[in-house]
Amino acid sequence: MSMTEYIEEAEQVLLHTYNRYQIVLDRGEGVHLFDADGKSYLDFCAGIAVFALGYSNENYKNAVKSQIDKIIHTSNYYYNVPAIEAAKAIIEASGMDKVFFTNSGAEAVEGALKAARKYAFLKDDTTDHEIIALEHSFHGRTMGALSVTGNPAYREAFKPMIGNIKFATMNDIDSVKAQISEKTCAIIMETVQGEGGIYPAEEAFLKEIRAICDEKDIILILDEIQCGMGRTGYMFAWQRYGVMPDIMTCAKGLTCGIPGGAFVLGKKVAENSLKAGDHGTTYGGNPLTTMAAKTVFEEYKRLDILGNVKTVGEYLYKKLDEIAQRYDIIKAHRGIGLMQGLEFTVPVADIIKECMNDGLILINAGSNILRFVPPLVITKDDVDEMISILTGCLDRIRS
Repeated sequence: MSMTEYIEEAEQVLLHTYNRYQIVLDRGEGVHLFDADGKSYLDFCAGIAVFALGYSNENYKNAVKSQIDKIIHTSNYYYNVPAIEAAKAIIEASGMDKVFFTNSGAEAVEGALKAARKYAFLKDDTTDHEIIALEHSFHGRTMGALSVTGNPAYREAFKPMIGNIKFATMNDIDSVKAQISEKTCAIIMETVQGEGGIYPAEEAFLKEIRAICDEKDIILILDEIQCGMGRTGYMFAWQRYGVMPDIMTCAKGLTCGIPGGAFVLGKKVAENSLKAGDHGTTYGGNPLTTMAAKTVFEEYKRLDILGNVKTVGEYLYKKLDEIAQRYDIIKAHRGIGLMQGLEFTVPVADIIKECMNDGLILINAGSNILRFVPPLVITKDDVDEMISILTGCLDRIRS
Protein backbone atom coordinates (compact mmCIF):
# COMPACT_ATOMS: atom_id res chain seq x y z
CA MET A 1 0.00 0.00 0.00
CA SER A 2 1.01 3.63 -0.44
CA MET A 3 1.57 5.93 2.52
CA THR A 4 -1.70 7.69 1.73
CA GLU A 5 -3.57 4.40 1.96
CA TYR A 6 -1.87 3.50 5.24
CA ILE A 7 -2.80 6.89 6.68
CA GLU A 8 -6.43 6.50 5.58
CA GLU A 9 -6.57 3.10 7.28
CA ALA A 10 -4.95 4.49 10.43
CA GLU A 11 -7.61 7.17 10.75
CA GLN A 12 -10.26 4.45 10.65
CA VAL A 13 -8.82 2.45 13.54
CA LEU A 14 -6.67 4.73 15.75
CA LEU A 15 -8.19 7.18 18.20
CA HIS A 16 -7.41 10.67 16.93
CA THR A 17 -5.60 12.12 19.93
CA TYR A 18 -2.58 13.13 17.83
CA ASN A 19 -2.46 15.41 14.81
CA ARG A 20 0.10 13.20 13.15
CA TYR A 21 2.46 14.30 10.40
CA GLN A 22 1.50 12.75 7.09
CA ILE A 23 4.27 10.17 6.84
CA VAL A 24 4.44 6.51 7.80
CA LEU A 25 7.81 5.66 9.32
CA ASP A 26 9.00 2.17 8.48
CA ARG A 27 12.59 1.66 9.64
CA GLY A 28 15.68 3.36 11.02
CA GLU A 29 19.42 3.23 10.45
CA GLY A 30 21.93 5.23 12.47
CA VAL A 31 20.45 8.70 12.90
CA HIS A 32 18.15 8.40 9.89
CA LEU A 33 14.56 7.23 9.54
CA PHE A 34 12.89 5.91 6.39
CA ASP A 35 9.24 6.14 5.49
CA ALA A 36 7.13 3.45 3.84
CA ASP A 37 8.03 4.83 0.41
CA GLY A 38 11.77 4.64 1.17
CA LYS A 39 12.45 8.36 1.69
CA SER A 40 15.26 9.13 4.17
CA TYR A 41 15.01 11.68 6.99
CA LEU A 42 17.73 13.01 9.29
CA ASP A 43 16.19 12.52 12.73
CA PHE A 44 16.54 15.38 15.22
CA CYS A 45 13.61 14.16 17.29
CA ALA A 46 14.72 10.66 18.40
CA GLY A 47 11.16 9.62 19.17
CA ILE A 48 10.91 12.66 21.50
CA ALA A 49 14.31 12.26 23.14
CA VAL A 50 14.02 8.46 23.40
CA PHE A 51 16.32 6.75 20.92
CA ALA A 52 19.60 7.96 22.42
CA LEU A 53 21.73 5.24 20.81
CA GLY A 54 20.35 5.71 17.32
CA TYR A 55 18.66 3.02 15.26
CA SER A 56 21.47 0.57 14.54
CA ASN A 57 23.31 -0.17 17.77
CA GLU A 58 24.10 -3.86 17.31
CA ASN A 59 24.88 -4.58 20.96
CA TYR A 60 21.54 -3.14 22.03
CA LYS A 61 19.59 -5.02 19.36
CA ASN A 62 21.36 -8.30 20.06
CA ALA A 63 20.82 -8.00 23.82
CA VAL A 64 17.10 -7.43 23.36
CA LYS A 65 16.84 -10.29 20.84
CA SER A 66 18.68 -12.67 23.14
CA GLN A 67 16.40 -11.78 26.04
CA ILE A 68 13.34 -12.46 23.89
CA ASP A 69 14.72 -15.93 23.26
CA LYS A 70 15.14 -16.50 27.03
CA ILE A 71 12.09 -14.92 28.69
CA ILE A 72 10.18 -11.69 28.13
CA HIS A 73 8.05 -11.42 31.24
CA THR A 74 7.62 -13.11 34.58
CA SER A 75 6.13 -11.02 37.39
CA ASN A 76 7.35 -8.88 40.24
CA TYR A 77 6.47 -11.77 42.53
CA TYR A 78 9.86 -13.12 41.44
CA TYR A 79 13.37 -11.74 40.92
CA ASN A 80 15.04 -11.53 37.52
CA VAL A 81 18.70 -10.90 36.75
CA PRO A 82 18.32 -8.07 34.16
CA ALA A 83 16.27 -6.02 36.64
CA ILE A 84 18.92 -6.43 39.33
CA GLU A 85 21.71 -5.43 36.94
CA ALA A 86 19.77 -2.47 35.51
CA ALA A 87 18.95 -1.19 39.01
CA LYS A 88 22.63 -1.49 40.00
CA ALA A 89 23.57 0.58 36.94
CA ILE A 90 21.10 3.33 37.88
CA ILE A 91 22.32 3.40 41.47
CA GLU A 92 25.95 3.54 40.34
CA ALA A 93 25.20 6.39 37.92
CA SER A 94 23.08 8.42 40.34
CA GLY A 95 24.44 7.66 43.81
CA MET A 96 20.88 7.18 45.01
CA ASP A 97 19.50 4.24 46.98
CA LYS A 98 16.57 2.25 45.54
CA VAL A 99 14.86 1.82 42.17
CA PHE A 100 11.27 1.05 41.21
CA PHE A 101 10.81 0.19 37.52
CA THR A 102 7.70 1.43 35.73
CA ASN A 103 6.17 1.18 32.27
CA SER A 104 6.53 4.87 31.39
CA GLY A 105 7.60 8.29 32.53
CA ALA A 106 4.09 9.25 33.58
CA GLU A 107 3.88 6.15 35.75
CA ALA A 108 7.24 7.04 37.29
CA VAL A 109 5.81 10.43 38.26
CA GLU A 110 2.75 8.75 39.78
CA GLY A 111 5.01 6.58 41.94
CA ALA A 112 7.15 9.54 42.96
CA LEU A 113 4.08 11.48 44.12
CA LYS A 114 2.86 8.49 46.12
CA ALA A 115 6.25 8.03 47.77
CA ALA A 116 6.39 11.71 48.76
CA ARG A 117 2.90 11.66 50.22
CA LYS A 118 3.55 8.41 52.07
CA TYR A 119 6.71 9.92 53.56
CA ALA A 120 4.69 12.87 54.84
CA PHE A 121 1.88 10.64 56.10
CA LEU A 122 4.32 8.60 58.17
CA LYS A 123 5.55 11.79 59.84
CA ASP A 124 2.21 13.20 61.05
CA ASP A 125 -0.52 10.66 60.17
CA THR A 126 -2.46 13.22 58.10
CA THR A 127 -3.45 13.21 54.42
CA ASP A 128 -3.88 16.90 53.61
CA HIS A 129 -0.34 17.55 52.45
CA GLU A 130 0.44 19.93 49.58
CA ILE A 131 2.73 19.61 46.57
CA ILE A 132 4.32 22.54 44.75
CA ALA A 133 4.85 22.18 40.99
CA LEU A 134 6.02 24.72 38.40
CA GLU A 135 4.17 26.59 35.70
CA HIS A 136 4.85 25.47 32.12
CA SER A 137 6.00 22.07 33.37
CA PHE A 138 5.03 18.76 31.80
CA HIS A 139 4.98 15.55 33.82
CA GLY A 140 2.58 13.30 31.89
CA ARG A 141 -1.04 12.66 30.96
CA THR A 142 -2.21 10.34 33.75
CA MET A 143 -4.30 11.97 36.46
CA GLY A 144 -1.60 12.41 39.07
CA ALA A 145 1.06 13.50 36.58
CA LEU A 146 -1.44 15.79 34.88
CA SER A 147 -2.31 17.37 38.23
CA VAL A 148 1.27 18.64 38.62
CA THR A 149 1.63 19.64 34.95
CA GLY A 150 1.77 23.42 34.79
CA ASN A 151 -0.35 23.97 31.69
CA PRO A 152 -4.01 24.72 32.54
CA ALA A 153 -5.17 23.83 29.01
CA TYR A 154 -4.06 20.22 29.52
CA ARG A 155 -5.99 19.94 32.80
CA GLU A 156 -9.20 21.81 32.11
CA ALA A 157 -11.39 19.04 30.67
CA PHE A 158 -10.30 16.46 33.24
CA LYS A 159 -11.01 18.21 36.51
CA PRO A 160 -11.12 17.62 39.38
CA MET A 161 -7.43 16.83 39.59
CA ILE A 162 -5.80 15.35 42.67
CA GLY A 163 -5.99 17.95 45.40
CA ASN A 164 -3.60 20.28 47.19
CA ILE A 165 -1.39 21.19 44.25
CA LYS A 166 0.09 24.68 44.03
CA PHE A 167 2.11 26.23 41.20
CA ALA A 168 5.17 28.47 41.30
CA THR A 169 7.39 29.96 38.58
CA MET A 170 10.57 28.44 37.20
CA ASN A 171 13.70 30.30 38.35
CA ASP A 172 11.70 32.58 40.66
CA ILE A 173 12.53 31.51 44.20
CA ASP A 174 10.19 34.06 45.77
CA SER A 175 7.25 32.51 43.95
CA VAL A 176 8.19 29.13 45.43
CA LYS A 177 8.57 30.52 48.94
CA ALA A 178 5.15 32.15 48.64
CA GLN A 179 3.52 28.74 48.12
CA ILE A 180 5.23 26.92 50.98
CA SER A 181 3.17 26.12 54.05
CA GLU A 182 3.46 23.77 57.00
CA LYS A 183 1.59 21.24 54.85
CA THR A 184 4.04 21.27 51.92
CA CYS A 185 5.37 17.75 51.50
CA ALA A 186 7.07 17.92 48.08
CA ILE A 187 8.33 20.18 45.32
CA ILE A 188 8.35 18.63 41.85
CA MET A 189 10.13 20.15 38.86
CA GLU A 190 11.95 19.28 35.66
CA THR A 191 15.65 20.05 35.91
CA VAL A 192 15.29 21.31 32.34
CA GLN A 193 11.74 21.99 31.23
CA GLY A 194 11.08 20.24 27.92
CA GLU A 195 7.53 20.57 26.58
CA GLY A 196 7.27 23.94 28.31
CA GLY A 197 9.89 25.49 26.04
CA ILE A 198 13.42 24.22 26.90
CA TYR A 199 14.02 26.18 30.09
CA PRO A 200 16.97 24.98 32.21
CA ALA A 201 16.85 25.58 35.94
CA GLU A 202 19.26 28.26 37.06
CA GLU A 203 21.91 26.94 39.43
CA ALA A 204 21.11 29.39 42.22
CA PHE A 205 17.41 28.60 41.96
CA LEU A 206 17.88 24.84 42.17
CA LYS A 207 20.33 25.13 45.05
CA GLU A 208 17.91 27.34 46.99
CA ILE A 209 15.12 24.84 46.38
CA ARG A 210 17.38 22.10 47.75
CA ALA A 211 18.22 24.20 50.82
CA ILE A 212 14.56 24.92 51.52
CA CYS A 213 13.70 21.24 51.21
CA ASP A 214 16.51 20.31 53.60
CA GLU A 215 15.47 22.93 56.14
CA LYS A 216 11.78 22.01 56.13
CA ASP A 217 12.04 18.27 55.40
CA ILE A 218 10.26 18.67 52.06
CA ILE A 219 10.83 16.02 49.40
CA LEU A 220 12.50 17.31 46.22
CA ILE A 221 11.36 15.40 43.14
CA LEU A 222 13.38 16.07 39.99
CA ASP A 223 11.76 14.93 36.75
CA GLU A 224 14.58 13.75 34.47
CA ILE A 225 12.36 11.91 32.00
CA GLN A 226 13.40 14.05 29.04
CA CYS A 227 16.52 15.85 30.26
CA GLY A 228 18.13 12.82 31.93
CA MET A 229 20.08 9.86 30.57
CA GLY A 230 22.92 11.92 29.18
CA ARG A 231 20.99 14.48 27.18
CA THR A 232 22.68 17.46 28.87
CA GLY A 233 26.16 15.90 28.88
CA TYR A 234 25.66 14.53 32.39
CA MET A 235 23.98 11.21 33.06
CA PHE A 236 21.35 13.15 34.98
CA ALA A 237 20.92 16.88 34.51
CA TRP A 238 20.95 17.59 38.24
CA GLN A 239 24.55 16.37 38.38
CA ARG A 240 25.51 19.48 36.42
CA TYR A 241 24.38 21.54 39.41
CA GLY A 242 25.60 19.26 42.18
CA VAL A 243 22.06 19.07 43.58
CA MET A 244 20.77 15.56 44.34
CA PRO A 245 17.00 15.04 44.56
CA ASP A 246 15.19 12.92 47.13
CA ILE A 247 13.28 11.25 44.28
CA MET A 248 14.15 11.19 40.59
CA THR A 249 11.99 10.08 37.70
CA CYS A 250 13.47 8.82 34.45
CA ALA A 251 12.33 7.10 31.25
CA LYS A 252 12.79 7.79 27.51
CA GLY A 253 16.54 7.21 26.96
CA LEU A 254 16.62 4.79 29.90
CA THR A 255 15.42 1.96 27.66
CA CYS A 256 15.85 3.50 24.18
CA GLY A 257 12.51 2.49 22.73
CA ILE A 258 11.36 -0.48 24.78
CA PRO A 259 8.60 1.06 26.98
CA GLY A 260 10.03 1.62 30.44
CA GLY A 261 10.80 4.09 33.17
CA ALA A 262 11.77 4.27 36.83
CA PHE A 263 11.54 6.36 39.93
CA VAL A 264 14.65 6.36 42.07
CA LEU A 265 14.69 7.09 45.79
CA GLY A 266 17.35 8.55 48.03
CA LYS A 267 18.03 6.72 51.28
CA LYS A 268 15.79 8.89 53.47
CA VAL A 269 12.70 8.35 51.33
CA ALA A 270 13.52 4.74 50.50
CA GLU A 271 13.53 3.85 54.19
CA ASN A 272 10.48 5.92 55.13
CA SER A 273 7.82 5.71 52.43
CA LEU A 274 6.49 2.90 50.24
CA LYS A 275 6.31 -0.55 51.79
CA ALA A 276 5.10 -3.93 50.51
CA GLY A 277 1.57 -3.52 49.18
CA ASP A 278 1.75 0.27 48.73
CA HIS A 279 2.63 0.23 45.04
CA GLY A 280 2.93 -2.19 42.16
CA THR A 281 3.00 -2.77 38.40
CA THR A 282 2.43 -5.76 36.14
CA TYR A 283 4.95 -5.05 33.41
CA GLY A 284 7.39 -2.67 35.10
CA GLY A 285 10.87 -4.15 35.54
CA ASN A 286 10.27 -7.20 33.38
CA PRO A 287 13.35 -8.94 31.94
CA LEU A 288 12.97 -7.53 28.42
CA THR A 289 12.71 -3.90 29.53
CA THR A 290 15.49 -4.11 32.07
CA MET A 291 17.81 -5.94 29.68
CA ALA A 292 17.35 -2.92 27.41
CA ALA A 293 18.15 -0.54 30.28
CA LYS A 294 21.18 -2.53 31.40
CA THR A 295 22.56 -2.52 27.86
CA VAL A 296 21.95 1.22 27.46
CA PHE A 297 24.22 1.95 30.42
CA GLU A 298 26.87 -0.40 29.03
CA GLU A 299 26.76 1.27 25.62
CA TYR A 300 26.92 4.74 27.14
CA LYS A 301 30.23 3.79 28.73
CA ARG A 302 31.60 1.99 25.67
CA LEU A 303 30.73 4.82 23.29
CA ASP A 304 31.49 7.69 25.72
CA ILE A 305 28.04 9.12 25.09
CA LEU A 306 28.45 11.84 27.70
CA GLY A 307 31.65 13.03 26.05
CA ASN A 308 29.98 13.07 22.66
CA VAL A 309 27.01 15.04 23.98
CA LYS A 310 29.30 17.68 25.48
CA THR A 311 31.38 18.02 22.29
CA VAL A 312 28.58 17.92 19.74
CA GLY A 313 26.22 19.80 22.04
CA GLU A 314 28.63 22.74 22.18
CA TYR A 315 28.91 22.66 18.40
CA LEU A 316 25.12 22.55 18.02
CA TYR A 317 24.79 25.49 20.41
CA LYS A 318 27.26 27.53 18.36
CA LYS A 319 25.47 26.75 15.09
CA LEU A 320 22.00 27.48 16.47
CA ASP A 321 23.30 30.72 17.96
CA GLU A 322 24.48 31.74 14.50
CA ILE A 323 21.03 31.02 13.10
CA ALA A 324 19.37 32.97 15.92
CA GLN A 325 21.52 36.00 15.01
CA ARG A 326 20.77 35.62 11.31
CA TYR A 327 16.95 35.50 11.31
CA ASP A 328 14.81 38.22 12.84
CA ILE A 329 11.91 35.80 13.34
CA ILE A 330 13.98 34.02 16.02
CA LYS A 331 13.73 35.73 19.41
CA ALA A 332 15.67 33.34 21.67
CA HIS A 333 17.96 30.33 21.80
CA ARG A 334 18.42 28.22 24.92
CA GLY A 335 19.22 24.74 26.15
CA ILE A 336 22.01 22.44 27.25
CA GLY A 337 23.84 19.63 25.46
CA LEU A 338 21.57 17.91 22.95
CA MET A 339 18.40 19.45 24.36
CA GLN A 340 18.05 22.86 22.77
CA GLY A 341 15.36 25.13 21.40
CA LEU A 342 14.86 28.10 19.11
CA GLU A 343 11.98 30.40 20.04
CA PHE A 344 10.32 32.12 17.08
CA THR A 345 8.03 35.12 16.81
CA VAL A 346 5.74 33.01 14.61
CA PRO A 347 4.28 29.50 14.86
CA VAL A 348 6.74 26.81 13.79
CA ALA A 349 4.31 24.29 12.27
CA ASP A 350 5.07 25.37 8.69
CA ILE A 351 8.82 25.29 9.37
CA ILE A 352 8.56 21.71 10.64
CA LYS A 353 6.58 20.67 7.55
CA GLU A 354 9.06 22.34 5.19
CA CYS A 355 11.98 20.63 6.91
CA MET A 356 10.21 17.29 6.73
CA ASN A 357 9.68 17.75 3.00
CA ASP A 358 13.44 18.29 2.72
CA GLY A 359 14.29 15.20 4.78
CA LEU A 360 14.72 16.61 8.31
CA ILE A 361 12.56 15.62 11.28
CA LEU A 362 12.13 18.30 13.95
CA ILE A 363 9.47 18.78 16.62
CA ASN A 364 8.05 21.71 18.51
CA ALA A 365 7.81 22.57 22.21
CA GLY A 366 4.78 24.80 22.26
CA SER A 367 3.49 26.54 19.18
CA ASN A 368 6.51 28.76 18.51
CA ILE A 369 9.57 26.77 19.63
CA LEU A 370 11.63 24.35 17.57
CA ARG A 371 13.03 21.60 19.76
CA PHE A 372 16.30 19.80 18.97
CA VAL A 373 16.56 16.45 20.79
CA PRO A 374 18.46 14.15 18.38
CA PRO A 375 20.00 10.75 19.11
CA LEU A 376 22.99 11.23 21.40
CA VAL A 377 25.30 9.58 18.83
CA ILE A 378 25.02 12.37 16.26
CA THR A 379 28.17 13.94 14.85
CA LYS A 380 29.16 17.47 13.87
CA ASP A 381 28.54 16.45 10.25
CA ASP A 382 24.94 15.60 11.19
CA VAL A 383 24.60 19.04 12.79
CA ASP A 384 25.93 20.66 9.62
CA GLU A 385 23.42 18.72 7.49
CA MET A 386 20.57 19.75 9.80
CA ILE A 387 21.64 23.40 9.73
CA SER A 388 21.82 23.35 5.94
CA ILE A 389 18.29 21.98 5.60
CA LEU A 390 16.87 24.27 8.28
CA THR A 391 18.38 27.45 6.86
CA GLY A 392 17.19 26.53 3.38
CA CYS A 393 13.65 26.17 4.70
CA LEU A 394 13.85 29.40 6.69
CA ASP A 395 15.09 31.26 3.62
CA ARG A 396 12.12 30.02 1.58
CA ILE A 397 9.61 30.84 4.28
CA ARG A 398 11.04 34.31 4.85
CA SER A 399 11.17 35.20 1.14
